[in-house]
Amino acid sequence: MSDNIFRKIIAKEIPAKIVYEDDRALAFRDIGPKAPVHILVIPKKEIARISEATDGDEPLLGHLLTVAAEVARREGVDASGYRLVINKGPHAGESVPHLHVHLLGGRPLAWPPG
Repeated sequence: MSDNIFRKIIAKEIPAKIVYEDDRALAFRDIGPKAPVHILVIPKKEIARISEATDGDEPLLGHLLTVAAEVARREGVDASGYRLVINKGPHAGESVPHLHVHLLGGRPLAWPPG
């Protein structure tokens, strides 16, 4: 397994403000939030980026989205709305080589982004 910050959070080697955890996924608050609610939802399985997911990962990818929706409800942003973002590559702002879904909410979000 690669040795990146998300692997260390999964292994509980470094602290994170975890808001959800099950056997397949972990969700925690982003340390540099871009919105009042900014949570990262990651798979515990190592998948470097969305383009490296396989057909066999489809159930896990769907699980990440349902976890994000549950966390949005818990965080109180379901009614007002939220955005889910997956970055892939340097032009998209990918900074950690471990698939992750950004859950952003709690304020109006402009479109188009960035």
